[in-house]
Amino acid sequence: MEFLAKNFPDAPGVYLMKDASGRIIYVGKAISLRKRLSSYFRASADHGPKTRALVAKISHIDFLLVSTEKEALLLEESLIKQHRPRYNIVLRDDKRSLLFRLDKASDFPRLTMTRNVVRDGSAYFGPFASATAARATQKLAGLIFPLRKCADRVFRNRVRPCLYHQLGQCLAPCVLPVDRESYRQLVAQVEQFLSGRSRSLVRSLRRRMDEAAHDLRYEQAALLRDQVRAIESTLETQASVLRDTLDRDVIAVVQLAEDGLGVGVLFVRGGKLLEQKTYHWPGLRIAEATDALESFLAQFYGAQRYIPGRVVLSHPPETGSLAEVLAERRGGQCRLAAPRGPDERRLMDMAANLARTAHRKDGAQDVASALEQALDLPGPPLRIECVDISHLSGHGVRAGLVVFENGEERKEAYRAYALPAAEGTGDDYAALAQWAQRRVDSGPPWPDLLLIDGGRGQLAAVTTALAQAQHDAAQERASIECASIAKGPSRRAGELEDRVFRPGRRNPVALKPGSPALLFLQRVRDAAHRFVIGRGRAATRKRSLAGELISLPGVGQKTVRQLFDHFGTIAAIKAADVSALSAVPGLGLKRAEKLRQALDALAATAKPRAT
Repeated sequence: MEFLAKNFPDAPGVYLMKDASGRIIYVGKAISLRKRLSSYFRASADHGPKTRALVAKISHIDFLLVSTEKEALLLEESLIKQHRPRYNIVLRDDKRSLLFRLDKASDFPRLTMTRNVVRDGSAYFGPFASATAARATQKLAGLIFPLRKCADRVFRNRVRPCLYHQLGQCLAPCVLPVDRESYRQLVAQVEQFLSGRSRSLVRSLRRRMDEAAHDLRYEQAALLRDQVRAIESTLETQASVLRDTLDRDVIAVVQLAEDGLGVGVLFVRGGKLLEQKTYHWPGLRIAEATDALESFLAQFYGAQRYIPGRVVLSHPPETGSLAEVLAERRGGQCRLAAPRGPDERRLMDMAANLARTAHRKDGAQDVASALEQALDLPGPPLRIECVDISHLSGHGVRAGLVVFENGEERKEAYRAYALPAAEGTGDDYAALAQWAQRRVDSGPPWPDLLLIDGGRGQLAAVTTALAQAQHDAAQERASIECASIAKGPSRRAGELEDRVFRPGRRNPVALKPGSPALLFLQRVRDAAHRFVIGRGRAATRKRSLAGELISLPGVGQKTVRQLFDHFGTIAAIKAADVSALSAVPGLGLKRAEKLRQALDALAATAKPRAT
């Protein structure tokens, strides 16, 4: 494109670079839009290969003006998440690390694992990039500290202690008179343990153990002794990397000899190195590290991620807008700074060495290139969507959509579509056509390749419906590239000779049986099949359970929905007493008593008669 600096204001804002088809390929922010955009088109600019490829594809630039750099940062992050532009640094594995959560608002808190941070007063510990490590730590904490294990709903309805109580791993506050002050002391010990203050915890437990032994409370002393031994055995496997006990993340960006930038992230909690992670940013140079890192951190430390009070960076941002945003998300101060002191500099060296091991996923890139060539696509299919239709004899018709990006599943982007207009027809072609209209209505991000589970007929139904839907919606973009995958001659699942079809071709695409490209498409298709079948079974199960409740006198659709929202399962509803049932919003004591009587009558009729 021909760039004219006078067409852009000397003001803060966000710019959206688009290609010839109108697709957004890059989103950026700037204090001065004119100066920042001019730097892309300056003849003397020494850009990296990724930026040169970006500039070559720019056909048009839109911009949005904001008042401050902080607003620009937040808007940039939002647009990147929405459009996932090809040339931005996008967290393809947007799955947050695991954390431990202690619900401090509960009278008897329990330790759970979560990926989301909710500002509700709960205490969070972690993160754990490895689910295996997190579960091992949770199991260890459960053995040492007998907190309750059951969920709130089960806790409210339990009538006798569970197996964990018999094993000595739960105090059973659900049914036994457990002293709340003693339980709070136990919770405080768990917090010390997970915060890395295990040595002070051991000293406290030893002191209590000696006091119990002195007072001839030998059974309690023995329990405290066992706790001390278990904690000390875990301390032997932990190594401190800092002399203080502050939580901090250490992030280093280095230039890789092969291609692009490598990123190493160390998670330090309570002075101990807990986890580590790497990322690879191909096509960038170290001169672009500061801007790239700022965009990355705005996505990485989302509103529901645990944010430490200090983040040590190899390339700190030049302004304080990012620190201000993270402080708001954290609910407290967050410092972004270069390493200080010998300990943090040593950690930064460790993060840099870790970053040098980061490499691109060559397998995913090779598969994308092979699909681009074999399917004659305009570019590598980095985002692939796959749709499959499921129904039971024409009833319960559903479309399931799965999403893969850079060769990895994005389960949070999965969608299930109910298609009531196709009920009772058993017509997969009509169902796919109805789904295509729904897909166009839902808007971007658009796939680089849409895969349909089926043959030429299913492919034709989708492409025709997509073209009509885009025409009706006046979509100003290129048509969605489609392909379908059908089982081979034997029609057996897992067959290597599955056939792939493209619009306008009578014969299947020449993909070699067992090739990485075909195996990947089979993996995507199988994921769609499992997803839609699972959703269909869940819906059928819920309908049957709801039907069982609706058969009771005085119970309608609204009451069924309220009961399921409150209890979650049919078993919990049947086990609930009158007081628990009356706690359901809108039910009341009298209706709860009638419902309990009806449930008892239903249970009596379900029991087999003695012969």
